[in-house]
Amino acid sequence: MAIESSNIGPIEETVQGWQDGIEGRVRSLQTGSYARILKMARKPSKQEFRQTVIVCGIGMFVLGFIGFAMLWAMDTALPKFFAWLIN
Repeated sequence: MAIESSNIGPIEETVQGWQDGIEGRVRSLQTGSYARILKMARKPSKQEFRQTVIVCGIGMFVLGFIGFAMLWAMDTALPKFFAWLIN
């Protein structure tokens, strides 16, 4: 079946431009600076994954403790300190 040549509207031209841009970026990934990183990437072993989870968990715990300490200081210690300072 032959494809008719018809007038393409402005919406189709805009979308085609977007698609061409996306396809060009994807093609550049295959030959660009990211290609080497993507080729070297591999699935982590169970031990590597477990270590990553442990380290991230410790980091989350430390950040949570710091946030809790700051909240406690702002709610209890600092108001008492400023009240003592003013009086």
